[in-house]
Amino acid sequence: MIQIKLVNIDFEYDIQSLTKAFFPKEEVTFETQEIATQVLEVSYEQRQIGISFIKDGIPILTKTDMVPIEERKVKKNVLKRLLYHVLMEVTGRTLQWGTLTGIRPTKLAMEKLENGENLRQIEQFMYEQYLCSKEKTDLCMDIVTREHAILEEIDYKNGYSIYIGIPFCPSTCLYCSFASYSVQKFAHLVDDYLDALCKEIAYAKNACPSKRLTTVYLGGGTPTTLNEQQLERLLKRIKEEFDFTYVREFTVEAGRPDSITREKLRILKKYGVSRISINPQTMKQETLDLIGRKHTVEQIRDTFVMAREEGHENINMDIIIGIPGECPDDVAETLRQIDQLSPDSLTVHTLAIKRAANLNIYKEKYQGLVAKDVVGMLQLCFDYTKKAQYHPYYLYRQKNMAENLENIGYAKDGKEGIYNILIMEEKQTILALGAGASSKFVFPDGYRIERAENVKSVTDYIARVDEMIARKEKVLSDNADELR
Repeated sequence: MIQIKLVNIDFEYDIQSLTKAFFPKEEVTFETQEIATQVLEVSYEQRQIGISFIKDGIPILTKTDMVPIEERKVKKNVLKRLLYHVLMEVTGRTLQWGTLTGIRPTKLAMEKLENGENLRQIEQFMYEQYLCSKEKTDLCMDIVTREHAILEEIDYKNGYSIYIGIPFCPSTCLYCSFASYSVQKFAHLVDDYLDALCKEIAYAKNACPSKRLTTVYLGGGTPTTLNEQQLERLLKRIKEEFDFTYVREFTVEAGRPDSITREKLRILKKYGVSRISINPQTMKQETLDLIGRKHTVEQIRDTFVMAREEGHENINMDIIIGIPGECPDDVAETLRQIDQLSPDSLTVHTLAIKRAANLNIYKEKYQGLVAKDVVGMLQLCFDYTKKAQYHPYYLYRQKNMAENLENIGYAKDGKEGIYNILIMEEKQTILALGAGASSKFVFPDGYRIERAENVKSVTDYIARVDEMIARKEKVLSDNADELR
C-alpha cells in the first residue's frame, strides 16, 4: 500500500492516478490512521512544490520545483512532471503516455491543431508539457490528423447526436462494469422499459430544434437482446420521431453473436442502420468460456458471414487484449481469424478492470490467471492493422488499464465511426436516453460541458422516466440561448 500525504495542495485525482500508473499492483490511498510502509508526501509553499517518497519512515528521494505563476493548470503540470520524475527514479519505470492521466489525450492535440499550430509544434508541446514518448506522440498526431479531416466534412457545430441505451445482455462478462441485466432474468421488464424509453425518445425529438441530428448510436448492454418484435418496435419509433435527413451514421452495437438472428439483421437493414458491431473480444474458446460469453468461436464467424449476406457493409469488431490467461500467441490467432473475415473496422481495447466488475469483486478466484506481455499484444495489433490497411482514427484511455496503455479504433478508409470521434473529442451535444445513459451538453465555446445522468436501475428508470426527461430539460432551458 502507498499512502499519499498532501500539505497545502490538492489535485488528489491526478496524484493518485499517476502514482497508480507506476504502482499498478499497489493500493494507493490518502492519509489514514493506518501506518503505511510507503508514503508519498506532496507539499506546496511559497510557489515551491516538494515531493518526497518515504519508505519505512525514511525519505529515500526528495525533489522540488518552482511554480512560475499561480495559475492552476500551470501548477498542476509542474506538479505532475515532478511527481513523474520522482516515481520514475523510485520504480525504474517510464510511462509511454508520460504524465497524462485523462481519458482523451488526443483532445489536447486537437485543440492546438484547430488553433492553427502545426504538427511539429504540437509534438513539442506533448513532450515538454506531458513527457509523452515519441511513439505515443506520433500515434496521437496520426489520429488527430485523421479526425480533423473527417470533422471538417461534418457540420458538427450545428448538430447533435443521440445515444440510446439497451441495458440487457445474454450474460454478464467477467470484466464488465456497465449497467447491464440478464435478459433471461429481466425479460418481464423489457416491454415496460421500451415504453419508458419511447417516452424519452418523444421528448428528445424536439429538445434541440435549431440543430440537425448528426449520428444515432444504440449501445448497451446489447441492443440485439431485444426480440425481433421489440427491436422493430424501437427502430420504427426512432425513425418516426427523428428527422434523419442529415444523419451521417446510424449504428447498432449488435455485439454478442448469440443475440443475433438473420431476421434481426434484416430488421436493422430495413430501418436504415448503416453500421453494426459484432464483437468477439477473443477467438479463443477457453477465454470466451472463462469470461462468461455464452457463444462459440464458430458462432462469431457464422454471424459475421450472415451479416454480410444480409447486406451489412460496415461491420466493426471489438477485441480485448490483456484478458487473464491469454498471451501474445492467443492474440495473434485472434487476429488471424479476424483477418479471414475482414471487418470494416477493428477496435482494440486494453483490459481495464473496474471496481464493479466480477473480475475485481472475486479477484481471489482469478489471481492465478494473468495476461502475459500486454505491450507485445498491443504491438501485434498495431503491426497487423498497418499491414491490413486499417488506420487508427480514435483513441481513449481508462483508469486501471493494463500497462497504462490505451484503446484504439482502427478503420479502413471511409469506414470510421463518426459517433466515436464526436464523443471522444467532445465536439457536440450527445442526448443520451435509457437506463444508465449520460447526456453531455457541449457549449459553443467547446470548453464548457454539462452532464445529465440517467439512473442505472431498470426499475428506477421505468418509474422515474419523467425525472430523467426533466434533468435534461433543465440544462437545456437554463442555457436555451446557447444550447437550443
